Amino acid sequence: MDKLEKALSSFLKADDAAKLAGLLKEACRTGIVSYEAAQRVMGGDTEDMLLLAYEWRLLLPVRAAKGGDWEDRMLIPRPGETYEMPNVVKHLVENACQTGCWRPEKAIYEAFRDIGEPDLDKMPTLVERMASGVRGHRINGVQIKKICAGLGVEKRVDPLVSELKACGIISHKLGALTDASREGAPIYEFNPSLLVGE
Repeated sequence: MDKLEKALSSFLKADDAAKLAGLLKEACRTGIVSYEAAQRVMGGDTEDMLLLAYEWRLLLPVRAAKGGDWEDRMLIPRPGETYEMPNVVKHLVENACQTGCWRPEKAIYEAFRDIGEPDLDKMPTLVERMASGVRGHRINGVQIKKICAGLGVEKRVDPLVSELKACGIISHKLGALTDASREGAPIYEFNPSLLVGE
C-alpha cells in the first residue's frame, strides 16, 4: 500500500482508496485531469471513481452550468470532459504522498500561504472553527462572521470568504436560497475532504 492510498483509506474503503490514489496522483501533477487520462489510470472504474472524487470534492468538473460554484458544476464522465483539483486538495494529496497521513490543517495553511494571506497563522484555526460549526456540510455567513470576530479579523470577512472559496475550502450554495433567506445569511458548502483525517 502506498502512502496516498494509506491516507485515503483512513476515510474510504480500502479498495476505493487504492483506485482513487492513482487518479489523484495523475490530477495532482498539473491540477487538472481529462476523462481520457482518468480512464488510462482507472480502466473500467472511471465513472465510479470520478463520482467518488466529486462527492468528496477532491476533483471538480471544469464545466459549469452558471457560475463556478460546486453545485453548478456538471459531472459528466465522458471523453472530452476535464476535472480540476482545488488548491487545498492538491496540498492534501501532495502531503499524503509524502507522509501517508491526511492532514487538513497543514494543507489549509499551505493553500493560504500560496495566495499570500496576511493573517496566515490564524487560517487553520479559522477553518477548524468553521468545521466544528458545519451541519450537513453547510455553514452560513453569520457563523463565519462570528468566527472571524473571535479571531480578530472581522474587518476582513468578505476578502476571507473569497479566499476560502479560491482555496477550495467552501463554495456558495445558491440552491439553498430559501434556507439563506430563512437564516438571513448566505450558505456555503464546506469541503468534506477537510472534515476527515488527523
